[in-house]
Amino acid sequence: MKVITFDDIKKLNISPVKCYEWVEEALMHKNEAILPAKISLHLENDAFFNVMPCLLPQQDAGGVKVITRHIGRVPSLDSQIVLYDYKTGTPKAIMDGNWITTMRTGAVAAHTIKTLAVKDFYEIGVMGLGNTGRAAMKVLLAMYPERPLKIKVLKYKDQHELYTKYFKGEDGKNYPNAEFVYVDSYEDVVKGSDVIISAVTYTDDDFCPAELYKPGVLVDAVHLRGFLGCDLAFDKVFCDDDAHVCKFKYYDKWKYHAEVAEVITGRAVGRENDSERIIAYNVGLSMHDMNFANKVFELCGNAGTDISLDPPTDKFWV
Repeated sequence: MKVITFDDIKKLNISPVKCYEWVEEALMHKNEAILPAKISLHLENDAFFNVMPCLLPQQDAGGVKVITRHIGRVPSLDSQIVLYDYKTGTPKAIMDGNWITTMRTGAVAAHTIKTLAVKDFYEIGVMGLGNTGRAAMKVLLAMYPERPLKIKVLKYKDQHELYTKYFKGEDGKNYPNAEFVYVDSYEDVVKGSDVIISAVTYTDDDFCPAELYKPGVLVDAVHLRGFLGCDLAFDKVFCDDDAHVCKFKYYDKWKYHAEVAEVITGRAVGRENDSERIIAYNVGLSMHDMNFANKVFELCGNAGTDISLDPPTDKFWV
């Protein structure tokens, strides 16, 4: 069994486009995955332990990811993945899950935009500027290297400046197709936007009344909160897995809903016109984690550290 660290994975220089392709691949084969709903153990102060198992028979792989959140820890989120051989149950690797979690989440967000946004989307409102928000924009810009885009970034401390500098570079010349502008409020993010990417991790209230969202908008709710009014007002709701959203407050009142995987495989309709208002809730699936982990394991080759837990080899050992 290998131990694969965060640095081992980063050194592979996996491209944002490759991340997008891995997400698409997993969604195309979602029906073949053995994918129970995640187990969430919630603690005080918004801390949690989430346990996320999945088996991918078609890849001879499977395993479990544990992701934790503890306020005061830097970063507050941390995760680890144990990857197994599906046929034998032999552990193949234990690896850091932070890069995989962040990049697969960003790639899923970009995939949702490509699948459900109006085809000529131009104005993108962005709020939540941490690693996940950066990953989503990184993959999206890689998928649309020439399309003119206006990206409205919500001001927050100095994060809006750091976010823009990350993409545009010190000289401001990176991504010449993308214009980054700062806005002062949630309302400014929402008004006029064709796409809204929210990676805000916590809020008690809705960001805006539903009537402020323009016809044709896609809300990509990466971290889910802040859009209850949209659930009731919007034309369609999409998700990554129905079992993960069936207990949402207004689930039974959604006008139409389906999984994104059903859309890309032709088993459900997606956007049907440019006036539909759509919201997407991608809760996060261990299917993507295991797919990414298995790809990373294959790419690592001789990288990582070989270890053995020296399990018993005799049938009777007590």
